[in-house]
Amino acid sequence: MAVDRSPDRESVDLDELLATARRAAAAGAAVLAGRDERRMEATTKSSDSDWVTSFDLAAERAVRAVLTDERPDDVVSGEELGTSGSDAGASPASTTGLRWSVDPLDGTTNFIRGIVYYATSVAVVAADGRWLAGVVHAPALGVEYWATAGRGAWRRQLTDDAERGRPARLGGPDPERPGRLLATGFSYNGTSRTRQFNELEGLMSAFADVRRLGSAALDLCLVADGTLDAFRESGLHEHDWAAGALIAQEAGCWVHRPTASTAQADPDDQWREEGITAATSRHEAQRLDLDLS
Repeated sequence: MAVDRSPDRESVDLDELLATARRAAAAGAAVLAGRDERRMEATTKSSDSDWVTSFDLAAERAVRAVLTDERPDDVVSGEELGTSGSDAGASPASTTGLRWSVDPLDGTTNFIRGIVYYATSVAVVAADGRWLAGVVHAPALGVEYWATAGRGAWRRQLTDDAERGRPARLGGPDPERPGRLLATGFSYNGTSRTRQFNELEGLMSAFADVRRLGSAALDLCLVADGTLDAFRESGLHEHDWAAGALIAQEAGCWVHRPTASTAQADPDDQWREEGITAATSRHEAQRLDLDLS
């Protein structure tokens, strides 16, 4: 008989989870902040545009070190180092019912080229699919985004100035603002990329322009803080959107994303071609002809 390891809502300490997520993301971001082209080793994975660097690996190890120290009984799923944890064999469940989804460097190509849109993303999900806390820490931009379930989304400018460094609550984009901007991205796979290009023509009828910044995590955060008006992309892995989607949702945006499952040995497989959408509301997404599937 299957054992339900889902933590009760009352038993989850969201403050504790968020504090761990922020420390873990900061540890990964600190590695990225030491970017040095002379020490960068880079290789491709699925295509000539799909990169992994020595900094991706070092940042993920730094994130995992914090999680292992503070949450040793949870499972961790990372982009580069796979899934590990107390039961991380055939089924990545944990004695706590919690799993962390880690992207140590979202925007690796940007990082390699010296483009500032990259970040460390850390989020935690319960066995029943509830996303509980998420953090996106962008060291080159000097900004940290975070959210916890039911408690709103926040942004902090990383600065020595105490006044400027105070957290600001996020409220999503202004639905009445003209000159609307859509954010998107494109697959490493040529066939999928062609399909995405074709879909973009239909989407653009509702927008003044499009931005492709190269980091889904930051795209979602920029919708959350109102810089961008909507985001739509397919073919992403869970770690790409885990934290950013929660931040957008807690900022009051309507978010469609695949359903999380901790019952799979490789949680990413079921999400490759499913899409994620973030807009001001479901009605707004439909009015803008965004794909809600």
